[in-house]
Amino acid sequence: MTLMETRKNRSRRPASRKTAKGERIYAIGDIHGRYDLLRDILRLIEAHSRGLPAPESLHILLLGDVVDRGPDSAKILRYLHEWTQHARGQVMLLGNHEEMMLRAHAGDTQVIQAWLRVGGRETLESFGLVIPEGEVEITPRLISDIRRALPEELMKFVKSWPLTARSGDYYFCHAGVKPKVSLDKQSKKDLIWIRDEFLQSSSDHGALVVHGHSITPNIDRQHNRVGIDTGAYRTGVLTAIYVEGADMDFIATT
Repeated sequence: MTLMETRKNRSRRPASRKTAKGERIYAIGDIHGRYDLLRDILRLIEAHSRGLPAPESLHILLLGDVVDRGPDSAKILRYLHEWTQHARGQVMLLGNHEEMMLRAHAGDTQVIQAWLRVGGRETLESFGLVIPEGEVEITPRLISDIRRALPEELMKFVKSWPLTARSGDYYFCHAGVKPKVSLDKQSKKDLIWIRDEFLQSSSDHGALVVHGHSITPNIDRQHNRVGIDTGAYRTGVLTAIYVEGADMDFIATT
């Protein structure tokens, strides 16, 4: 795995919005079980931040969907749990894949089958539980095996993750927001699942929404939102956005 410097055609340039005064923020898109890319992007963020004057506060946000699809969900969750015990400034936002994992752990039979199809198998395998390919019968034994495989301490940790974060004119969430609904009245379902209604909207949402969830081959920068899910689990490109005051920049692995 190699690292790529900040994209040459994405150099710092003024943004129309500003963060809260003194805040430097790096938000990272959907990781989906790629521990290798998470470590790469954190090294790139550290190098990027070292090249700037010291901030009053530094925050690293993960926009959700750190689990499923890729091979190392267990490793990522353990790393993040340990990281938050020894450092400050990290914020992990809940994504729809974390929500499915939590509901599967709680024994929700309506969710388990769907979760297995979209990456839950890989997550369980990373915790040592191998599920056969194809449709499986959701039996009490399987539910019990899932509960044992997913550590209670880590599930409590994930359950504590907030849905949103905000700094000045920037609003961070996993999937997006429902257009023409106040940001303080958004539903959990929309924040972690919404897609077309949000992506196709030209409405001013009351802040610049930074999100993941919907994969695009490149950064999806619009006047009312910025999407940074570049499909890391299959492309190897994990993208982060840097914002500080009126500055904006993008960092990516390759």
